[in-house]
Amino acid sequence: MTAPALTTFRRTPLRHLAGVDRLAVAGGVLLGIVVLAALLAPWIAPYPDDGGSATHPLEALLPPSGAHWFGTDQVGRDVLSRVLFGARTSLLIAVAVLAISGVAGVGLGVVAGYAGGWARDVIMRVTDIFLAFPALLLSLALAVVLQPSVTTVIVAIAVTWWPWYARLTASVAASVATRGFVDSARCLGVPAPLIVLRHVLPNSLTPVLVQLSLDGGGVILTAAALSYLGLGAHEPTSEWGLMVQQGQSLFTTDWWVVTFPGLAILVTAFSFNVLGEGLRARLSR
Repeated sequence: MTAPALTTFRRTPLRHLAGVDRLAVAGGVLLGIVVLAALLAPWIAPYPDDGGSATHPLEALLPPSGAHWFGTDQVGRDVLSRVLFGARTSLLIAVAVLAISGVAGVGLGVVAGYAGGWARDVIMRVTDIFLAFPALLLSLALAVVLQPSVTTVIVAIAVTWWPWYARLTASVAASVATRGFVDSARCLGVPAPLIVLRHVLPNSLTPVLVQLSLDGGGVILTAAALSYLGLGAHEPTSEWGLMVQQGQSLFTTDWWVVTFPGLAILVTAFSFNVLGEGLRARLSR
């Protein structure tokens, strides 16, 4: 097999991304709106100072109105502004967790799948140890040990998330490593690290990309759960899970305090799931 043929084969799986169907497009557009709102929060929030530690006691618990579309919270802060700034925190957590766990999991998975033997056994046994514990339970245990903060949430979730990518990548990489174009590269004397980087890794990424898009919603929900339990973000940080926790006792009287951040969590997790399902449906054809 010639070098151009190797290049063509290597790039083929990623080309499927160009033909995603309407489901993926709908999820991508919805997620894009959330991301855009988060990026522009300092400029589009009606009360930018309310995204932090500002308080307005005389305007506490005002219902939704023209002045405050989502109402105000217990200390008079505009809920819409806090939801917009909370998007920045929640999406930052999701991106950081997926980046850290994805790089760690894919790196270990590719090594395990290509090398095989004792390297695969060691990596997979360590992976099995982490997978033996429910991810949320292990995240809770780690968060309890560490000081509550956004960084704690990122570390606690990333530590429990990477094994999924390691196992997925290892199985795909092991299959790719037995294909003819990889054998041809070995026969030509191409060094193993270069084979992994140029042939095995690119051909192992497609299912990982789909899984990353599906896991975004799970990370958002897990981060919100940790903050809800007091193990994540804390005042004056705007974070959706923390906002839900602060407004839970007011649901029957001042419903807007908890409803709108809860809807933000729902919409964002839904958009990630729809995007992931659309990509998976397209790539499985």
